Amino acid sequence: MPELDTGNNAWILISAALVLLMTPGLALFYGGLTRAKSVINMMMKCLVALGIVSIVWVLVGESIAVGDGTGDNPLFGDLSTAFGLNYVADLGTVSGGVSAGAMSAFGMMFAIITVALIAGAVADRMKFSAWVVFATAWVVLVYAPVAYWVWGSGWIEDQGVLDFAGGTAVHANAGAAALGLALVVGRRIGWKDGNFAPHNLPLVVIGTGLLWFGWFGFNAGSAFVSDEIAGLALLNTQVATAAAILGWLLVDRVRGIKPSVLGACSGVIAGLVAITPAAGYVTPLGAIAVGGVAGVICPFAIGLKHRFGYDDALDVVGLHMVAGIWGSVSVGLFAYGGVTGGTDGLFYGGSFGFLGWQALAVLSVVVYSFAVAALIGLVLKFTMGVRISEEEELAGIDAAQHGESGYDLPVNGEALGAAIGSPVPEVPEKVQA
Repeated sequence: MPELDTGNNAWILISAALVLLMTPGLALFYGGLTRAKSVINMMMKCLVALGIVSIVWVLVGESIAVGDGTGDNPLFGDLSTAFGLNYVADLGTVSGGVSAGAMSAFGMMFAIITVALIAGAVADRMKFSAWVVFATAWVVLVYAPVAYWVWGSGWIEDQGVLDFAGGTAVHANAGAAALGLALVVGRRIGWKDGNFAPHNLPLVVIGTGLLWFGWFGFNAGSAFVSDEIAGLALLNTQVATAAAILGWLLVDRVRGIKPSVLGACSGVIAGLVAITPAAGYVTPLGAIAVGGVAGVICPFAIGLKHRFGYDDALDVVGLHMVAGIWGSVSVGLFAYGGVTGGTDGLFYGGSFGFLGWQALAVLSVVVYSFAVAALIGLVLKFTMGVRISEEEELAGIDAAQHGESGYDLPVNGEALGAAIGSPVPEVPEKVQA
């Protein structure tokens, strides 16, 4: 039986906690990007993913995503291997010096944030109950099998495809699902002509900071040991993100757009997403290139929703799907054999075959995730319904779905909470004036 390496085990425990922090961070990021009357709903969709996915992961998620490690089935793991995670209770269960509990928790946190990412595409208009059912079905039918394909001895891993921390399994996967679900739910009322600007940019900055901080656990933790690869992944995460911020702001400058906090925060996300699959496989110069390109292409990718007419409310497609695809393909260009143990990207003398498999893998996941997410959405649409009424949407989804207001402040003597039955405090005349 392998012995526990307390240093590596501590690193995975810390990394799991950092990844968990990303979901509340995402709630703040998404919440600030929505309108004031939708902030509670957006945060709740993120937070409920913590509850749903944690339980599903214990019951069936890890069994599907990890299996018994034999790789006998190219599509999904052995459902009986880890059902209920009972094996974690055997204290001697260790893999690579890390406890089974730490590894299970780390994988669980990845699944949680992946599901939560999808919510941004359907802000303002999707029923909370429908979101709960969708999240439950999608993590079982899509995330867990795809995680197995990429990391659990499935068909993608068998072809030598590299995905260090989830460009294919997490970001492209979630972005494609977001597109499929957004198309089924439909556009917001007045989405082309209405004012859907972020209501709270300071909240967006706080969320961005928490995501950036948690991402170090996401990427560097994916080395699974506290070694030189973890250090490289952390460094690459930082410099790629820095390059993406500058790339985004440069594009805005060229397009005549003033430098903005929203642009900078969007650049952060683009860079973090793009470097995720490559973090432990490229040199720092390669990381700068990966992040810089993401910062340039993602502003244009976001604009595609207006050209093609799909309402991706918080740009999950333009950021996560596009940057995830680019990051996964970039491994086929920038991978350095001295880091990967022999697999070189095209720019280091590698083969077109490796680049082709990187592209085929991520595109296969995109197609699968899009199709299944749309199918789940359609089933819900024609059964329980996926969308709130027009009256509820115009009044605000927070009051209709949650009976809460994000900002219950006095306005001309009447509190915003009055719309949901909250007591209205008396406001002195001087304050009203």
